[in-house]
Amino acid sequence: MTEVLSGQDLIDAGVKQGKWFGRALAAGNALLEKGGSFEEAIAVARSFAPPPATPLYEAGTVPFHLNIEAETPEEAANIESVVLSMTELMRTPVIRAGAVMPDACPAGPIGTIPVGGVAVSEGIHPGMHSADICCSMAISVFPGVAPATLLDTVQAVTHFGPGGRPRGQQIRPPAEVMQRFSANPLLSDITSAAIEHFGTQGDGNHFAYVGTLKSSGETALVTHHGSRGPGARLYSKGMRVAENFRRLLSPETAPQNAWIPADTREGDDYWAALQAIREWTKQNHLVIHDMAAERLSAHVADRFWNEHNFVFRRSDGLFYHGKGATPAFDNWAEDATDLTLIPLNMAEPVLIVRGNNAANGLGFSPHGAGRNFSRTQHRRMQAGRTDAEIFAEETKAIDARFFSGVTDISELPSAYKSAASVRRQIEHYGLAEVVDEVLPHGCIMAGDWEKDAPWRKKKQRRQEQGAGRVDTLSEAGG
Repeated sequence: MTEVLSGQDLIDAGVKQGKWFGRALAAGNALLEKGGSFEEAIAVARSFAPPPATPLYEAGTVPFHLNIEAETPEEAANIESVVLSMTELMRTPVIRAGAVMPDACPAGPIGTIPVGGVAVSEGIHPGMHSADICCSMAISVFPGVAPATLLDTVQAVTHFGPGGRPRGQQIRPPAEVMQRFSANPLLSDITSAAIEHFGTQGDGNHFAYVGTLKSSGETALVTHHGSRGPGARLYSKGMRVAENFRRLLSPETAPQNAWIPADTREGDDYWAALQAIREWTKQNHLVIHDMAAERLSAHVADRFWNEHNFVFRRSDGLFYHGKGATPAFDNWAEDATDLTLIPLNMAEPVLIVRGNNAANGLGFSPHGAGRNFSRTQHRRMQAGRTDAEIFAEETKAIDARFFSGVTDISELPSAYKSAASVRRQIEHYGLAEVVDEVLPHGCIMAGDWEKDAPWRKKKQRRQEQGAGRVDTLSEAGG
């Protein structure tokens, strides 16, 4: 009678039970049926065992570059949080180097890559580009067009807010982009979102900014947004894939730092999907610029773009994750120019820079001005003034507009770090050279479109009712 290899046999042999037992037992028993020995069957089954779990590095094993300094107590507290998070992140066993930009601020639980963080890894970490994959900047120069005219035109053709364009107003992305979506297993089921969200800019800190070049006085449009719904859905899929590998390869690694090994089918598929999302995002910028040009019958004299929330594979084979960091090394993409854009806030110039590929920045520069306070904290700090008063004070020199018609004070200049400080630190750390500026005329952002949302009104009613109960109890106790 042929022996049968069981799961208990593997456990008795000192093997830890796992989902791989099914395939292992099938292979071992197939060998027994062919006349192999029991010891040989055990050996074959063992070959299916996953590699041993990889432990975290000890804190401090992999250092990181700190390209930021505090000029206020608030900035000191911000940097302390950033350093704490980066120190924990660097324990991830595939991380090889890290850096912090001058605009850095915390972005989640301890160990989460901060905004303004750079992490170099052997693997691809979806959590290190987050849901807004390929958040990016694009500029087009419109000679002879008045800034006010361009701003009005952009407002007429763009779309801000949740979701995509309504039916009847949707724009189909280029055919080659749609083909890449259809051919990729991670994107093939989100082609409808790729159409619905095309030509949209979303919300939060995304914007359409119009100004004039300091060097020539020519009018320019600068847009800032990411990959919208398609990118968010790819991110969710990537995190699920990475989590499966994390449980297998390094259970001690924080879930937000899970990685997809590059030398796997999953790694190939995800990398290809990222490149398709990148192209979709680029075209999503350009279609807005082109619609404005078409409506104005205007000529675009120059344009370029750059991502600042993405992952790049460099010649050393490693993956450089820039979470809110602008590539500043040569040939970072096939369509790269030698110039990139760094916005500061709606009332400040957009910097046109040439990256210095600084070793201390791992080849990156900042992506903007960053924040020292969360949106909620900033709103609380404005207590005692109306939104209209704050808006009037902070935008008196520019034409600032909110697409929803509702001011979002968390996107006004005071919500961000000092623009002058960020500029000084870019120069101090040698991260990039400012070669030109887009001086502000006006800016369009989504605004607080959630202000009248049912869930927010319900929350406000609960808070008001709670305050009423406290007042009643206070009066009764008095």
